Amino acid sequence: MSEQWSFETKQIHAGQTADPTTGARALPIYQTTSYEFRDTQHAADLFGLVEPGNIYTRIMNPTQDVVEQRLAALEGGVGALLVASGQAATTGAITNVAEAGDHIVVSTSLYGGTDSLFRHTFPKLGIEVSFVAEPNDPQQWRDAARDNTKAFFAETIGNPRGDILDLEAIAPVAHEVGVPFIVDNTVATPYLLNPLKHGADTVVHSATKYIGGHGTAIAGVVIDGGSFDYAAHADKYPGFTQPDESYHGLVYAEALGPAAYITKLRVQYLRNVGPAIAPFNAFLLAQGLETLSLRVERHVDNAQRVAQWLAEREDVATVGYAALPTSPYRALAEKYTPRGPGAIVTFELPGGIEAGRRFIDALTLHSHVANIGDVRSLAIHPASTTHSQLSEQEQAGSGVTPGLVRLAVGLEGIDDILADLEAGLAAAKP
Repeated sequence: MSEQWSFETKQIHAGQTADPTTGARALPIYQTTSYEFRDTQHAADLFGLVEPGNIYTRIMNPTQDVVEQRLAALEGGVGALLVASGQAATTGAITNVAEAGDHIVVSTSLYGGTDSLFRHTFPKLGIEVSFVAEPNDPQQWRDAARDNTKAFFAETIGNPRGDILDLEAIAPVAHEVGVPFIVDNTVATPYLLNPLKHGADTVVHSATKYIGGHGTAIAGVVIDGGSFDYAAHADKYPGFTQPDESYHGLVYAEALGPAAYITKLRVQYLRNVGPAIAPFNAFLLAQGLETLSLRVERHVDNAQRVAQWLAEREDVATVGYAALPTSPYRALAEKYTPRGPGAIVTFELPGGIEAGRRFIDALTLHSHVANIGDVRSLAIHPASTTHSQLSEQEQAGSGVTPGLVRLAVGLEGIDDILADLEAGLAAAKP
């Protein structure tokens, strides 16, 4: 692969050559559980990480490998790991650096499932979590950090709030206290934003969303920039600097350098916990990646039209979209996402929770689903669905209010999208 290739070329070609056995130009689906070793020495070298290659599809697969290389190229990372879901990606990204007795600092502006993971599941594993109410205030992150803090975590574009994370303000604080800065880039996609270029160390995606793009495969990915020096923080991260007895005494930071994080994630988390992605799902992600830039351009164009249309209406209380002149995140959007701040648009109906439900029930074009990033336009009422498990205070911290509606604007004709929204707004009126 040429490092000089454009994003559009990398999304089609990175990580792949024609199949050496058959000459197949499209990515083959290697639907196999295991791989034959040449001899016993070859097997020993593979298991000892002396030689790269395939051992077992729970750990690696040739179809998966192409997609990982492609995503690493698009985000500008040293390596990537595909897993079975976005939740598995976030779980792995954190547990790769934190364990029982450790602490992490997290933004409150999170997708509901991620919030629940941090608020309820990680504490059960013995990992304490502190939430930062204002993600763009560096001092709040600094004040929340402790001696046993192992990571900072935030979303680059919050879901559903739509706030833009000031990466270059928060990354230096993470590095000041000696922890990696891990971010979820699902809403932005690597086409709109490359967090590794702005100080983030590790990026996760729910690849279910825009990377797959068609609502057909559940998947997640972790992409590491190789920028955080775990060897320089030996006391804080012994998992990287002391021998791993489960893997032949391997010292990851010493043996693998910048690839230590992503390799440790594969041979510990993926091997031992087992959230493996199916080869066919990896293939579906490859299909989606080939048109990522084209789809995202249309997503953004439609989202900007929808946001402007909603902002001009008297029956809509507020509209959340960072490209609007009235948005408090407009300047950050212009800095970090000049191609557009994604395709998630939220708006508040003055009639509260019942108005939100009436709006959703009246839609016919928009699909009422708990997903984003589909070619189809999607709508949901977060207070009664994705964020319903949170208290009112916790919902408010995530940007969820009773009358909030979240739209994931799709690729349909804009006039059809607006006509459907018109019908929903008419039904929402008391």
